[in-house]
Amino acid sequence: MRYQAINNDLFIENRKNFMAQMRPSSLAVFNSNDIYPTGADSTMPFQQDKNIFYLSGVDQDQSILVLFPDAPKPEHREILFLTETNEHIAVWEGEKLDKEKALEISGVKTVYWLKDFKKVFHELMAQCDTIYINTNEHYRANVETETREARFNKWITEAYPAHQRAKSNPILQRLRAVKHSLELEVMQAACKITEKGFKRILDFVKPGVWEYEIEAEFMHEFLRNRSRGFAYTPIVASGNNANVLHYIENKAQCKAGELILLDVGAEYANYSSDMSRTIPVSGKFTKRQKEVYNSVNKVKDLATQLLVPGADWTEYHKEVGKLMTSELLDLKLLDKADVQNENPEWPAYKKYFMHGTSHNIGLDTHDYGLLYEPLKANMVFTVEPGIYIPDEGFGIRLEDDVVIQEQGEPLNLMADIPIEADEIEDLMNK
Repeated sequence: MRYQAINNDLFIENRKNFMAQMRPSSLAVFNSNDIYPTGADSTMPFQQDKNIFYLSGVDQDQSILVLFPDAPKPEHREILFLTETNEHIAVWEGEKLDKEKALEISGVKTVYWLKDFKKVFHELMAQCDTIYINTNEHYRANVETETREARFNKWITEAYPAHQRAKSNPILQRLRAVKHSLELEVMQAACKITEKGFKRILDFVKPGVWEYEIEAEFMHEFLRNRSRGFAYTPIVASGNNANVLHYIENKAQCKAGELILLDVGAEYANYSSDMSRTIPVSGKFTKRQKEVYNSVNKVKDLATQLLVPGADWTEYHKEVGKLMTSELLDLKLLDKADVQNENPEWPAYKKYFMHGTSHNIGLDTHDYGLLYEPLKANMVFTVEPGIYIPDEGFGIRLEDDVVIQEQGEPLNLMADIPIEADEIEDLMNK
């Protein structure tokens, strides 16, 4: 791993919190992700399953974590199964974790080699009544590829049909949504890397530059700061491209007078950052562009203040809709008749601001969190309002990552990333 090791206190506490919510006489199993092929002998870079990482810190393929808090043998209450390394693997792929290093990273004292899994696991299953299986139940999930976890769950059903089943996901949704202080440190590091990338491109952008060149500048800065790269597919959208919400081609030339909508974030230690900024290609906003920009920024600041413990997710978005409606009226994009005659299911403001304002962020860019439960302190959300005006040839989105506090306004992890229109202009013209 290229990132600084995370203190294993995080993973020890995560396992403790998870096991405290398990049924009596039950065990839970978590598998690493596969390495996915792309054709011939090529593969995609490995990315660990976020749940096994959350509970162990192990960032290696073909790893399995078993949690069995009521195991008759104390040494079987937490077990890691890893691929046994050898000289051939070390030469061709680099060394894998040995038992001592696995303990150092995870805090798990019992480590077996993967070749012994079925024998040990059979013993454990004879001692429990319920098995927790790991499934992806994120509200945006659309998984078409059979994962290693899915294959394992299918095997469990066939091999141990008499055991009761339980779901790990509801427990993980709640646990992962509320961040540990060590997680917040890692997320802050990801945001600092994103800041470095953004400041780099402020010196780089000028009329005639290509969107993909801007993407390359971000990647350069991310990699040199120990990131694996982008936390998600980046959006570098100039001119009317900004009005395509998921524009990812990044293939156009940026012209004088246009705006560039940037939606990018660095990954660091498997955690995500998620930033949106909108900047002028020529280094100066027009009067109209700045007017709309300042409205978006105002909504972002006011929306941020609404993210407090106990807030209701649905009501939060309704309130942001009211804030945006007021700004759109001031900008003469809506009139009073539009608002009076609006469809409650699709309010008038949705013509110019059609996406949600916030989402959980953490190990995943759209992270786990049960949105029908009240918000809690130490949850981390994006705040990302936008106004999109195809008829005027530009769209503006501004986005920060913020941590809900016990008292007062959320902590902005991106507070040092320039966002005020005048500051952006000053930095681009220094």
